[in-house]
This record gives sequence, C-alpha cells and structure tokens, in this order.
Amino acid sequence: MTSKLDAEERKALLGALEDSGWRAAEEGDAMVKRLIFKDFSAAWGLMSRAALCAETMNHHPDWRNVYNKLEITLSTHDCGGVSVLDIELARALDALAEGVAEVDRDIGRPLMRLADQVED
Repeated sequence: MTSKLDAEERKALLGALEDSGWRAAEEGDAMVKRLIFKDFSAAWGLMSRAALCAETMNHHPDWRNVYNKLEITLSTHDCGGVSVLDIELARALDALAEGVAEVDRDIGRPLMRLADQVED
C-alpha cells in the first residue's frame, strides 16, 4: 500500500507543482488543478490521453469536465491523502497539457499549505 507523503517529502516535492498551477483542494488532503482549452474537443482529447496514462500507472484522477474546462483532483484513496503516486501523475498530466491548455491559477489555496497538513 502506498503511504501519504510525510512533511519532508511534501516540502521537497510540492513546490514545483505549485509553480505549474496545482493548488490545495478546498477539502481534504488533495491537490487540484483547473485547465482551460480552446473547446470541448481539445479538453476531451487531453482526458483521453490522461486516461491511458492513469491506467498504465493504475492511479486514477477525480475530474470534472464542463465544455472547455477540466478540473483535476488528485489524492490517493488507499492512504487518505497525497502520495508519491499523485506527484507522479501530476507531472505526467502537466506534460500532456503543455502547449494544449491554459492553467486557471485563480483556484484553491497554495499547494505548499499541504506541507503543513500531515497527520499520522
């Protein structure tokens, strides 16, 4: 079973993801990112590519798509919080979205706030 990131791992890993637009989810130990595409087809195309990547990793995002917007939430349900699987999937999703989507940075709390939310 995958375990939640500890305080040191969070400090080391979350900063770069915050810079790429990931934020702390409003509720729970999770990360969220919202992407804006030129249209529904572009959003759906990224979701299709992301689904193949997630399936390969056997780690699946929670997401919501409305027309040209996609909101992705990552948390590892088995451990009840953010794990290394979420970091790896976030990086993969960022690579897929590069040059295809605009990041909506006006959501959620700073991701580094999750560095202070470690519970044993």
